[in-house]
Amino acid sequence: MTENVYWVLEVAIKPGCFEDFKALASRMVEVTQKNEVGTLNYEWAISDDQKSCHVYERYQDSAAVIVHLKSFGEHFATRFAELGTTTRFVVYGTPSAQVKDALGESVVYMGPFMGFSR
Repeated sequence: MTENVYWVLEVAIKPGCFEDFKALASRMVEVTQKNEVGTLNYEWAISDDQKSCHVYERYQDSAAVIVHLKSFGEHFATRFAELGTTTRFVVYGTPSAQVKDALGESVVYMGPFMGFSR
């Protein structure tokens, strides 16, 4: 199995906030791509009505997750919470205890069961 840690975050965009949310997401993608080499995927999908967003994030390992969480907390967390509400957060892989502590209690963890990666 891989050391990758990945997740899907579901966000309800607050009414009237889509354009601001879109601008914030764009900046987050830009900063993450430029500064976080351990971030392997950082993909955002939006519903047709622009009220729901899913974010797929995949990290090389738990250390890369910690780098991302630090940057997110310092630069984006407050504004992100003003514009959207996390409705579901599912983490896959085997994150370290440090990652689990950083993510908090409202997260669903799904450990490896079977399968393969190419």
